[in-house]
Amino acid sequence: MSAAGAEPSSTLERTLGVRFARPELLEAALTHRSYAFEQGTPVNNERLEFLGDAVLGLVVTDLAYREFPEMSEGELAKLRAAIVNMGALAEVARDLGLGDHVRLGRGEEMSGGRGKASILADALEAVLGAIYLDLGLEVARGLIERLFRPRMIAYVRGEGERDFKTMLQELASQDLRALPEYRITERGPDHEKEFTATVHLAGRAWGTGVGRSKKEAEQQAAHEAYLKLSERAVKS
Repeated sequence: MSAAGAEPSSTLERTLGVRFARPELLEAALTHRSYAFEQGTPVNNERLEFLGDAVLGLVVTDLAYREFPEMSEGELAKLRAAIVNMGALAEVARDLGLGDHVRLGRGEEMSGGRGKASILADALEAVLGAIYLDLGLEVARGLIERLFRPRMIAYVRGEGERDFKTMLQELASQDLRALPEYRITERGPDHEKEFTATVHLAGRAWGTGVGRSKKEAEQQAAHEAYLKLSERAVKS
């Protein structure tokens, strides 16, 4: 979908492997509130996002339970958190090219909204909600398992999300003789908080991250700082 807001293309449906009986649901799922506000329409993807979040959580939890019978409840919870978070959802959305199809207002368009993790993650959840409403749980389940099962297996093998806060603390202590300091800001209403974390080392900002929780934002900030500090160590 172009910035001008063309109709949802069959390209996305082919990528998803589904065919909508009610294409207006897909259109709504791809409509960001900034576009809806500019157009003066009440239709946006927030309600579908709410629904899709629940569908995604159910399917991922069920898949984790069945796929990894040796895991404890705590390990299953960690696996689900690693798979169902804004960063991971945004990566899946990017793989699908979802950003090209989202309808954005001019302000969001000009500020790089098509690449924002929060917008991409919300759009993916909204699309999943639309598929559930239009085609049922089994179709939604099939798509979710196709998209997320490989990531779950990779995580269990140790190839998934890592604890960058711990890794950064160890590297910073060794190389800079300093401990990371995280500074958090937040915005948005209570039901839709967005946190921004900046990690400082020896009085200097080294990384920034954004997430729906403080933990997620800090992990992203730590990841960025860890990469920078690692590069510095290699060059020195």
